[in-house]
Amino acid sequence: MRRHRILALLLMILITVFGIAGCKAEDTDVKKLKDLEFTVVEDADLPGELKEIIDGKKEKPFKLTYSNNDNLYIVVGYGQQNSGGYSIAVDELYLTSNAIYIDTNLIGPSQEDVAAQGVTYPYVVVKIEFMDKRVVFE
Repeated sequence: MRRHRILALLLMILITVFGIAGCKAEDTDVKKLKDLEFTVVEDADLPGELKEIIDGKKEKPFKLTYSNNDNLYIVVGYGQQNSGGYSIAVDELYLTSNAIYIDTNLIGPSQEDVAAQGVTYPYVVVKIEFMDKRVVFE
């Protein structure tokens, strides 16, 4: 009986060791290959389907991608804000060997600006040439 317990314990240890050794972390190579050229898209120029998706999500912070045959749209929304005067800076948009990285920043209204009263939903839509890569939002 004792021998069976020892064998069971050894088997569990081996399974654990092989399970841990078999786990491979995702390749996190973030070496920038190049900065990507992009266009900030105004509401009037958005594809209709994308505009509907944004309108459905804009009340809460969101991140999404949308593509058509030629372009990839990357969208970052900051949810409901209680005044106007916000802008969004695209700090970085670059390509690595396995992904597209984007970093944006919400810039609040300055002290000198008289912010518009009322609720706003700031978001930015950038358009790049279509690439079959995942997008990482930083």
